[in-house]
Amino acid sequence: MTRKKLLYLISVVAVFSIAAQDPDPQDYYYEMPDYPSEYTGGTVAGRMIDGLGFRYYWATAGLTEQDLTYRPTEEARNVEETIEHILALTDIVLKTTTKETVSFTEIEGLSFAEKRNKTLDNLKLASERIKQIASSELDENRMVFSEESAYPFWNLLNGPLADAIYHVGQVVSFRRISGNPINPNISVLSGKLRN
Repeated sequence: MTRKKLLYLISVVAVFSIAAQDPDPQDYYYEMPDYPSEYTGGTVAGRMIDGLGFRYYWATAGLTEQDLTYRPTEEARNVEETIEHILALTDIVLKTTTKETVSFTEIEGLSFAEKRNKTLDNLKLASERIKQIASSELDENRMVFSEESAYPFWNLLNGPLADAIYHVGQVVSFRRISGNPINPNISVLSGKLRN
């Protein structure tokens, strides 16, 4: 076999290997979804949720046990505890978009993969729901913790949503420190992997 034929064969095998690694349906945020055709309060809020989903997907892709247990100081949350906090924040985001009282996912006994998938599912469902809501109806989507504790939709944006983005940045930073940085080909601007 000539060198040229061998290189061709290797490249064909590589292409099929890469194709076999296409994201499965659970990997909704492997890339940013297409943006909506119009600007409304709901589509803008949904796009913010999608931005969080994309960042979270890549911040948590390929984490090792060493990464999950890393904490910069004894007082700080470790990466897995931070991921659990992000899951709780996405529970709030989802419940607000479905006009339900906030309840939190039971995490006892869940693996890291299950927590990750639940977080991504929460974000996908919340984004899909909020994009369907007319701007004039957003004020009906209150963040409700109890009859005595409810907040307007505005507080969801500057509270749980912004907080989750902040904590995803911590995961990115902590995994870099523990020796496992995120994929350098991620473009948060385009919402895709660079070729």
